[in-house]
Amino acid sequence: MTLLNPSILIVDDEEIIRTSCLRILSEGQYSLDTAENAEKALEKCGEAHYDLVLTDLMMPGDSGIDLLKKLKEEQPETEVIIITGYGTVKTAVEALQHGAYDYIEKPFTPEALTNTVARCLEKKQLLLENLRLRREINALYSLDNIIGASREMQKIFKLIATVAPAASTVIITGESGTGKELVARAIHYNSARRERPFVVLDCGTIPENLMESELFGHSRGSFTGAVTTESGLLEAANSGTLFLDEVSNLPLSMQAKLLRVLQEKELRAVGSKKVVSMDIRFIAATNRDLSDMVREGTFREDFFYRLNVFPINVPPLRNRKEDIPALAYHFLQKYSKELGRNIQRISAEAMRQLLMQEWPGNIRELENVIHRAVIVCEGNALKPEHIVTFLDDGIDTPKTLAELKKIRKSLRHKSVEDIEKNFLTSALQRNSWNISKAAQEVGMQRSNFHALLKKYNISRGKDDQTS
Repeated sequence: MTLLNPSILIVDDEEIIRTSCLRILSEGQYSLDTAENAEKALEKCGEAHYDLVLTDLMMPGDSGIDLLKKLKEEQPETEVIIITGYGTVKTAVEALQHGAYDYIEKPFTPEALTNTVARCLEKKQLLLENLRLRREINALYSLDNIIGASREMQKIFKLIATVAPAASTVIITGESGTGKELVARAIHYNSARRERPFVVLDCGTIPENLMESELFGHSRGSFTGAVTTESGLLEAANSGTLFLDEVSNLPLSMQAKLLRVLQEKELRAVGSKKVVSMDIRFIAATNRDLSDMVREGTFREDFFYRLNVFPINVPPLRNRKEDIPALAYHFLQKYSKELGRNIQRISAEAMRQLLMQEWPGNIRELENVIHRAVIVCEGNALKPEHIVTFLDDGIDTPKTLAELKKIRKSLRHKSVEDIEKNFLTSALQRNSWNISKAAQEVGMQRSNFHALLKKYNISRGKDDQTS
């Protein structure tokens, strides 16, 4: 939806004005046309689309206001700028009330005209871009776009469709990597709040001493370092949805404060006396059993029941293996396009290998495996040797959070190393192992490219020439 060579129709009964506007605007990258009255303008607008109509206010027959009203009825996306003469500014203001972008007074300077037209088309471009993003988001999180034909996922779709139109609080449970945030976004973007904010709070990433300020905001001087008044995530989510990701990590003190927001639908920023009304839909997600945490005293019972109005449990990938082929091809298309590759299929042997896995990391792990496979694959099909999974690396399933963090760090480091090695060797192979040419092709300085080769001890052999 980018405006390329925006089309402008100039409407004025005076030929000298039409000619003057044409001359001034011809310096821009515009497609220009003219009409001597409103009737001719409407006729032309019926035959072609114009991004902007620049019209005189006072003309024989229908006025510029009449033209404006008809255009806004028939082609509301077309912007209109009014040209006014002396003594008609009051009428021009009326035109703004009917939807005109702006008005220009005669006699106008070339700069006044070009600047007003440029601002108008820039605004139109931003609106088109916003519309495109909204459509993309709505399509991305529509139920039709969430992948899963299994019976388990069909149940999830029905639950999303049932609860989305309501304002009910939802709690989404399931193992890490099952797509809980995707379900939360689908609920939001299929609800009446879809045009309002969807705000995410990762409850495990914000230190407890900063959590209240992050959520509720604070007034200037309310604590050391509060040099300005700042609003919090709750205020940002007002009239929209707040997604509490991994809510089990929320401190007990903060659970009590959020419980009050849920009950009273109001909040007060840190250090402020002003109470602000809130209309927020809460959706929470966790990979832990909150009922056990309530019994252990590590999660508030009253807060749990406030959240647990409409529970949705997202099944692990090992319980919906019939969805693996569709998911795998979805990620294949995604990363083939992203990386500029022409990989069109997954071999039967590779797909069989994917179906045999238990996928402890669920959909997130499958996505990472396909992403890596696309990077290392040099043909047009993924094969078994391209499929490297969590368990293939000889790593045991972690038993504690500390072990999980250690493995995550190790895998990230190993993944980067593997990608860098393949990046280097592929570039060298394409350039007959000529280091200078390979470095130039990938956009690196030869010294930096050579340093990476040395780091990974990559060489073709002593008989090869690497100039």
